[in-house]
Amino acid sequence: MGIGALALVAVSVATGPATAVPPPPPNPSDSEISASRQDANAKAGEVGQLTNQLAEAESRLAELQSTVELRMEEANKALVDLQAAQEAADQAQRDADAAKREADAAQAQIDAARANLDAFISSSYQQGSTMGSISAYLGASSPKDLLSRAQLLEAVSGSQLNALEMMQQAQTDKSNKDAAARQALQLAQQAQDQAAQAKITADSAQAAAVQAQQSQAAQNAQLVAQKTTVEQQLYQAQQRVSGLQGLRQRYEDWLAQKQREDEEQARQAALAAANASSSSSSSASSGGGGRPAPAPAVSGSSSQVIERVIARAMSQLGMPYAWGGGNAYGPTRGIRDGGVADAYGDYRKVGFDCSGLMIYAFAGVKSLPHYSGYQYTSGRRVPLAQMRRGDMLFWGRSGIHHVALYLGNGMMIEAPQSGLTVRVTRVRYGDIMPFATRLVG
Repeated sequence: MGIGALALVAVSVATGPATAVPPPPPNPSDSEISASRQDANAKAGEVGQLTNQLAEAESRLAELQSTVELRMEEANKALVDLQAAQEAADQAQRDADAAKREADAAQAQIDAARANLDAFISSSYQQGSTMGSISAYLGASSPKDLLSRAQLLEAVSGSQLNALEMMQQAQTDKSNKDAAARQALQLAQQAQDQAAQAKITADSAQAAAVQAQQSQAAQNAQLVAQKTTVEQQLYQAQQRVSGLQGLRQRYEDWLAQKQREDEEQARQAALAAANASSSSSSSASSGGGGRPAPAPAVSGSSSQVIERVIARAMSQLGMPYAWGGGNAYGPTRGIRDGGVADAYGDYRKVGFDCSGLMIYAFAGVKSLPHYSGYQYTSGRRVPLAQMRRGDMLFWGRSGIHHVALYLGNGMMIEAPQSGLTVRVTRVRYGDIMPFATRLVG
């Protein structure tokens, strides 16, 4: 092959690969990315504040619920006391009525006895003498008979006086009972009035407690709505950050690809020039030593690696949760924990726990330990406002206990807990760690 032909080959080789590089994608400025991050961070802070306010409001609502329950019981007690006081007052009224009837009957008997005694005395005595009783002695057959009649008159008079005295004593007893019954009735009515007032007070306290609870519930609902709105704004801000970062990443990938293509073109041109300068030994070189060496194997771009990680995780959707299950090769049988997992029979299931799913997803990228706490420190940590597709998210501010893989758009894939399966769900921000862990990019 002549020098001109070799030069033509060199030109064609050098210019050929350039057509494989696409036009550059948009490259957002650092200020645009920084502004979007600041906005997302501000929204994340607002979400945190609202979360704390909502937690306090929910605690207050629980306290008010307890107060309402207490006030309801107090109202129930007041009602029972009022009913008992009413029954006691009714019974006291019945007792007072009966005592009055007995006293009135005793007085009527005394009045009748007194009238009989007055009639007897009137017929037996006149003006303090016994002349009125002469008729009682007429017809006496002997002095003995006369004495007997005199004793009879005296006995009758004495019995009338005794009966009158006994009835007067009975009237006194009945009057005492009547007075006691009236006093008991008065006390019962006072107790009834007090119980009625206590019922009014208890009902008022219960109504106030219910109103406070309803007001707090309305505030809670308002906070929930406000938090939902700000979370949506946070999601949108994070999407803007992710979008700009994605554009920047695609631009950097394009730049790296272009650099590799330029380097390859330069290498090919240098090799062609070397072949042209050593044409005297071209036949020997053509035996194979002068053929361009193949380009070294290049691993995929960051976005390609991330998609492979996500694809591996998504391939396990529906796989049972098994505590201690999962490794780089796939699902494994769970292990005993002596508690909840055993109750669900995880040691008999083949599947993943949360950290086991991450081990499988990132196999070939990085070997991860089977513990979410160690996985949290296994890569570069980035603020949640900057999290992007392929990052790991963690929960447990007082001790990490869960990990999931972020998919973007506010969604994630996780092996949640015993009794459930690998699933895709929305990101939960309660108790989430402030940083995501990035292994790729």
